[in-house]
Amino acid sequence: MLDVFLSPNAQWVLFSTLILGTASGMIGCLAYWKRQSLMSDALSHAALPGVVIAFSLLGYKNLPVMILGAAISSFIGAWLIQWIRSSSRVKEDAAMGIILSVFFGLGVMLLTVVSRHGGGNQAGLDNFIFGQAASMVRTDVYTMLIVAILLIVVVIVGFKEWKLFLFDPNFAKGLGLSTRFMNGVYLAMLVLVIVIGIQAVGVILMAALLIIPAVSAHYWTHSFKRMLILSAIFGGCSGMVGTLISTMGKGWPTGPFIVIASAGIFIISMVFGAQRGLLIRAIQFKMQRKYHQATVEHTVKEELQ
Repeated sequence: MLDVFLSPNAQWVLFSTLILGTASGMIGCLAYWKRQSLMSDALSHAALPGVVIAFSLLGYKNLPVMILGAAISSFIGAWLIQWIRSSSRVKEDAAMGIILSVFFGLGVMLLTVVSRHGGGNQAGLDNFIFGQAASMVRTDVYTMLIVAILLIVVVIVGFKEWKLFLFDPNFAKGLGLSTRFMNGVYLAMLVLVIVIGIQAVGVILMAALLIIPAVSAHYWTHSFKRMLILSAIFGGCSGMVGTLISTMGKGWPTGPFIVIASAGIFIISMVFGAQRGLLIRAIQFKMQRKYHQATVEHTVKEELQ
């Protein structure tokens, strides 16, 4: 375990997944209040064909190009979801399920073909399914860090605009804030945080890093600002702890351990959360019951007198 901390590459990977988790938590908080948590799952699966096609065109692993391919594939998936929803009677969640299944199936098919004919396994393409942070090189880490920090800055700088856009879009529109522009920025950030994280977490489990921290944070506060901060902290801790555990074993996939760490935070939040936790609710229910009983007893005594 000490060797993990002493290794410069491992330290960079840990730091990158910490920043990735922080960015994912913040973007996931936006998706939670926009009621589009399932969108992150659909777009993460939709990114896989783009990754494989980008690798096939180049013939070797180049993370910036593969991120571009994943982004294009995810944007196509998002457009198809909107097209299915607007041109038919299919509901949004059903459209997301369709795109998720079709794109992921296409991605696995392409991945199988490339692995057999182009050495995809040796290039680490199979790690994009469940994630393998240890397989990242320094250029991969730098790319992830730059994009993740950029996303964090966009959320922080535009905090007031995001709050208006999510909770009172009509008032925001009256102030001159373009909802179409905000929707475009939101979708672009969602796609970017997914495509930079799929190598570490994997396309299957990347959605968990977006959804679980935001849900966990909501158990502690009703304030959007505090929830955004807590979601970022929970996401960062999940990314770092999960990556640390995965580096302790040979070939252990990173994504599942990050999800397990995130699930642990969720369970603690669900039980001990200051606002909506089960323990707090049980104590409040017990106090209300005692108060009700005391009120009834007091009323009965007054009537008898």
